[in-house]
Order: sequence, then structure tokens, then C-alpha cells
Amino acid sequence: MTRLAGKVAFVTGAGQGIGRGIALALAGEGAAVALVGRTTAKVDAVAGEIADRGGEAIALGCDVTDRDAVFATVAATVDRFGRLDVIVNNAQSLAPNSRLEDVTPDDAILCWSSGPMATMHCMQAAFPHLRERGGSIVNFGSNTAIEGAQFFGAYAMAKEGIRGLSRVAAREWGRFGIRVNVICPFADSPAALDFNEHHPRAAEAILRNTPLGRIGDCERDIGRAVVALVSDDLDYLTGATLMVDGGLTFLH
Repeated sequence: MTRLAGKVAFVTGAGQGIGRGIALALAGEGAAVALVGRTTAKVDAVAGEIADRGGEAIALGCDVTDRDAVFATVAATVDRFGRLDVIVNNAQSLAPNSRLEDVTPDDAILCWSSGPMATMHCMQAAFPHLRERGGSIVNFGSNTAIEGAQFFGAYAMAKEGIRGLSRVAAREWGRFGIRVNVICPFADSPAALDFNEHHPRAAEAILRNTPLGRIGDCERDIGRAVVALVSDDLDYLTGATLMVDGGLTFLH
């Protein structure tokens, strides 16, 4: 599979869950992948998986809330591979679920700094490289924000901030051939599996309301969707939000 042969992708939160699935899918289509995560051992392990499959990847430890570290990590990626074509901003810290009146400033800052602020850092660091030949940015929203799910106040605020930032970037950077889109996923990430374990009745209700009747697979469903989105097949799509969630949420 070589749809992305010669391309270089930068994936945050790549050490587990959806980020790992995306990285594996991108590498499987021929892209060289920079795996970015706070826990170096985790991204090292994913780099090993990609190498075992015959792909190419580097593991880079980075806290995406640190702007200087993000710029240095993007620079290291370009130094290693000579170019940059795809940015996937998947990393996001979670605050404890709570009613809106109980959300603390620390909860909000945690979600905001690791979500829209970190996404903006990565986009700004990547921009000088992407504008050379165009490219694709994939950011991550959430159906919990679109639907206004209870107990997700800090997280929903951050995720809708990412969607707003993405639409602005799509308008400003389209003239450089840079496409910016958002995916809202429903997949078997560690956070989702933890929720299912602790809230089985709620998890069953969610599945009943999912038309395709299953939770998505991080690599097969979300990773392959990202591959399609950053490939030439969808090179006329920008500023869009794609609900890759088995039909759980419909945008109106």
C-alpha cells in the first residue's frame, strides 16, 4: 500500500489508542511518521511496531503544552526526513467528569492547554514547512462537545475551540494548498474502554444508539479515515468536520 509514499506525517499522542492507530495506518500506506508523545517508552514501542511491519518512523518525546518543545520537535522531524506533509493533532488531556458548576480552573486549563493551545502550537510550527508544497492538517473534535454531553464541560470547551481554530486555518491557509479538517471519532481508545468498564449501562446505551452497532477500531476505522483524508482522494475538502463514529452523531 503506497498511497502516501514519500510523505512525512507528524502525529501527536502517538503512543497509544487513536494516535497509535493513526500512526500505524499512515505508515502502512507508505508515509514516514514522527511519533510524538509525553511518554518516550510508548512512542518507542509504536516505532518498533512500524519497523516490524516494514515502515519508517521516529519516536520523539514531547509535551505538546510546551510551545518551545513543539517547535523543536517539528524541526527535528524535518531534519530527519527533509520535509513535512501531514500534521495530526490527536493529543489531549482529560479532566475528571463533573457538573459544570464544579469545573475547576485547573480542569479547564488542563483541557485548554493540551487541546486548542497545543493544536495551535503544532500548526504554527508546521506552517513554514507545509506552505512550501501544501499539505494536510487533521485536528480532533468530539461528539461530546457537539451534542453538549453532560459532565464534559471543560473537555467540550476545548474541543469546540479546536474546531473554531481549524475553520480559521482552513480559510487563511487554503491559498497555500494547506487543507485543515476535523475528525470526531468513536473508537476503542484507552479512555473509551475505561469508561465502558466503569459505566457499562451507559456504554450499552451508546452502542444501541450507534447505527453501525459497534465501537470503532483505532487503526482500521479512525486510522484509515485519516489516511483517506490526507490523501489526494480528498484534496478538495477543507474546513470540514467528519463524524467518524458509526453514525452516533449527526451534524445539522
